[in-house]
Amino acid sequence: MPDGERRYRVIVAKPGLDGHDRGAKVVAAALRDAGFEVIYTGLHQTPEAIVNAALQEDADAVCVSILSGAHMTVFPEILSLMRAKGLHDVLLCGGGIIPPEDAEELQKMGVGRLFGPGTDTREIVQYLREEIGRRRPQAARRG
Repeated sequence: MPDGERRYRVIVAKPGLDGHDRGAKVVAAALRDAGFEVIYTGLHQTPEAIVNAALQEDADAVCVSILSGAHMTVFPEILSLMRAKGLHDVLLCGGGIIPPEDAEELQKMGVGRLFGPGTDTREIVQYLREEIGRRRPQAARRG
């Protein structure tokens, strides 16, 4: 890797009391295998802990997995905290059981794409490469 470049750094997070993290782990492994640096926060994270991890790790993206139905609460809270901490160019995206009308509303707020169960991980990798490259053009191009 040339000097000054680094792999894209992604936080994979699982907020709240939802303990089903198989999908988050599958996405984390796919991103790792595609060359991203992945930090998985583990289960039961608060929005504050997720945003602090993104800040501390100088993350390019935060990918949140929500299956609990709390997506209309958790995504806006994380987005608000990210903005308050100056993470304006960091992508917030995720996945879970999210109705299309809720996904559309979240995207209007500034949340990136939300992927449902069964999404091909290559689609997620491609989206992250393109969106991070658009938001943080100074970041490395290897992730």
